[in-house]
Order: sequence, then C-alpha cells, then structure tokens
Amino acid sequence: MALTASCFGIIPARYDSTRFPGKPLAIIEGKPMFWHVYQRACSCPEFDKVVLATDDERIAEMARKLDVEYVMTRNDHPSGTDRVYEAACLLGAGEDAVIVNIQGDEPALNPIMLTELVSPFLTDGNVQVATLAHHISAEEAASPDKVKIVQAKNGDALYFSRACIPFVREGDTTVGYLGHIGLYAFRFGVLKQFTKWEQSSLERLERLEQLRLLENNVPIRVVCTEHKTHGVDRPEDIDVILKLLRENA
Repeated sequence: MALTASCFGIIPARYDSTRFPGKPLAIIEGKPMFWHVYQRACSCPEFDKVVLATDDERIAEMARKLDVEYVMTRNDHPSGTDRVYEAACLLGAGEDAVIVNIQGDEPALNPIMLTELVSPFLTDGNVQVATLAHHISAEEAASPDKVKIVQAKNGDALYFSRACIPFVREGDTTVGYLGHIGLYAFRFGVLKQFTKWEQSSLERLERLEQLRLLENNVPIRVVCTEHKTHGVDRPEDIDVILKLLRENA
C-alpha cells in the first residue's frame, strides 16, 4: 500500500554543537556524517524526496560537492523540528503531506526503520504523528539519558519520561520497558501547529519536546522496531559507528 500524500524525509544539520562542533561534517569512512544519513534515507521507498536542511554554508558547500539535495534555512531556530518545518515549507509540502524528521547524527540508521515509522499513515487515516520505540532492559531503563514510553492499547503514547516508567512497585521482574528512538513523522498541518505552540510545562521539566504534543492533545502513535541505531553525540561515538557500519556492510 502506498501513501496517498507526498512523503518528505528532512535531515536537519547545523554546524554548531556544544559537545561536537561541526558534527555533520565529521568524516566517517571518507564521507561526512550527513552523507551517510542521506544515502540511507534515500533507500527508503516511501519518500518522494529527501533533503538536507542546514543554515551553514560549509555544510551546503560539501552537500553540493557530493550531490546531496539541500535547502538553506534560518540560523535562529530553537530546535531541529522548527528547521524541519521551514524546510517543508520551502519544499511546498501540502497540508496532508507526511514530514519525517531524520536525525542528522544517525549515520548507521537502518532504512527499514523509516518504512516502519511511516507505516501507521498507510493503515490509519487518523494518525497525525508517529515515532519509534524498542524494547530495553531494566538496566537501560534506569538511565535518565534513555527516554522511556508507556502506551495505550491502541499503540498511542500515554507518556514519555526520563524517569523509569512504568514504576514497578512490587518488584515484578516480567515488566517490559520501551525505549524511545528519536525519529518522528508528522502530518504537515500538525507540524505547523507544533511550531506555533509555546513550550509546555512538562516539556520544560523533562526536556522532551514531544510532550508539547501530548499536552495539546495530539496523539503520538508508537511503532515498535527490532532495529537499533546509535546517535553521535561526541567525537568518541565515531568508533561505535564505524564498528556498526562494518558489521552491517
């Protein structure tokens, strides 16, 4: 089954990063990080178009050299989601278009995950936002760096938290934890509205922007995947990525 509306994959890439300046240009096996993400996104058959969204001429120049399609965006966006929205506007996305925010620091991303991410839009016309999750251990769930999800029976997210949810009061060792994977797909109309809302109270407390949607009564469909990926936050993460790429070559 094909999507009835256009589907755009957008990769936000900014040069400035507190922990890793110039991260999109970090070289991995001879190519900048954003090139790896772009190539993997282009392998997803659901996309009508994939573009890089940047505000930096150094990134744009490298994109031109490597024939990576890109759009130039403003340099004052408070988040990658806002940059993705501007890029979608520049691409002329329609109100029902599906816009996928693809993290630019995921060079080992499996394209199947992108297909899984947009799958709810194929089967349920009421879905407005979707994201991914995977099963994690209790040890992983204990870390505030790993965002957890609890779901309703229909698969929608009830809540996202850095806390260990659900909290196991009686020591039940059979409980399963869902870890969030930070990929999102939006209907364009919801993405537009998201950028107009102020930060919500829970969003500020948890430092999780998806809570802005839940606090404004926008359901988020959660798709569980067996695949995992690894983001690059610091230079030392490059070694982990190289290992993953070579294992999956």
